[in-house]
Amino acid sequence: TVKKGSIAINGVSLTVVNSTPSSFSVAIIPYTHEHTTFCQLKTGELVNLEFDILGKYIQKLVNKE
Repeated sequence: TVKKGSIAINGVSLTVVNSTPSSFSVAIIPYTHEHTTFCQLKTGELVNLEFDILGKYIQKLVNKE
């Protein structure tokens, strides 16, 4: 898996700081938390996710060597 990359959650681009096959973590700074809808989210609430697919393509190319 790609260890680090970016992901957009509800349209906000964030850097992935940790990932496993079944989960990931991001760090959200206080300014971002206060000026987006993140402060209104509740545990288990659905969000829109967009992944940085470019990292996966680069990893596949590197692993072919």
